[in-house]
This record gives sequence, C-alpha cells and structure tokens, in this order.
Amino acid sequence: MAKLIYSMITSLDGYAEAAEGDLGRGAEDEEVHTFIGDVFRHVGTFLYGRRMYETMVFWETAHAEPEVPPHILQYARDWQAAEKIVYSTTLESVSSAKTRIERTFDPDAVRKLKAEADHDLSVDGPNLAAQAIAAGLVDEYHLFITTSVVGGGKRFFPDGVRLDLDLVEERAFDSGLVYARYRTR
Repeated sequence: MAKLIYSMITSLDGYAEAAEGDLGRGAEDEEVHTFIGDVFRHVGTFLYGRRMYETMVFWETAHAEPEVPPHILQYARDWQAAEKIVYSTTLESVSSAKTRIERTFDPDAVRKLKAEADHDLSVDGPNLAAQAIAAGLVDEYHLFITTSVVGGGKRFFPDGVRLDLDLVEERAFDSGLVYARYRTR
C-alpha cells in the first residue's frame, strides 16, 4: 500500500501560509530544492486544492524557461510525470497533463487510491490536508521549517487534531531551513 504524505514549507511558529507576506527565507536555494526533488521523486500522485494547483502548475512549463538549472529541470520532469488530482468546486479546467478535477474530497476514494497505487501520494495545501488528516489518511508529515515567525495565517496542522508521531528523519540546511519527517504511530 502506498503512503499519503503531507508536506509544506512552514514557519517556525507553525504556519503553512502567512497572514501577511511570505514564510521567510530558507527554501529558495539549490541545496534545499534538490533535496525536495529527491524526496518527492517517488510520488506518483499529487492531491491539490485549487490554490495549490495554481501555484504548482508552473512546473508544467518550467522546462521551457531560458537557462533552467539542472535541479529545476529535474523537478519539472518529475512533476510532469506524476498524476495530479485537483479538488475544487470552482476550477473549470486544468492546464497540465495527467491532471483531473474532483469536485469533493472523498476519503474512501483516497483510501482506494492508496491501496491500489504503486507509488506514494502527496497531499499539498493546509485546507485539503486538514480533510485528509481528519479522515486518518496521512501516513507521514514532512515539514520544511523556515527561520521566520510570522504570527498568523493558516496553520500546518489543523486545530482540534491530536496526533502521536515518530520523528524518523531530520536535516538542517545551510540556509537555516530544517527538514523534519514524522511517521504516524
């Protein structure tokens, strides 16, 4: 059975989206980006909400940008190779290959996807992830923690959820970003 992974860049105070501005520095360098690409290369299906999909669809054409560095080109190729499911009631069409729209998040359908998948799945975006967490579907949490405290926004973990997790991997980068991978007990 494939795992469902929830991963986001998050502020030091636990926000996946800042109320104002960005989450701070740490994730933009080549070392971090290459690591992220290596960690998620095995993901066969990405589950997105509309806003996260609209951010990530950049990777559909990133390879065509002038003077693309090799680590960006590799990430674009990996993203293009994966299936994408966008959960949205408002998105009318998609602009990437291997992508379909689902109007509602159905935990049973995601359980079936996990059971039948040859490769892991990733859920991205705090709103969609909150639904997957509430349904008990998330197997691993990958946090990329910046050096910034942003004071508010959308939390990485939804309110009202209790999880018991095991730390299985950690890494600090020269940029100050810290990677922590947890597995659900």
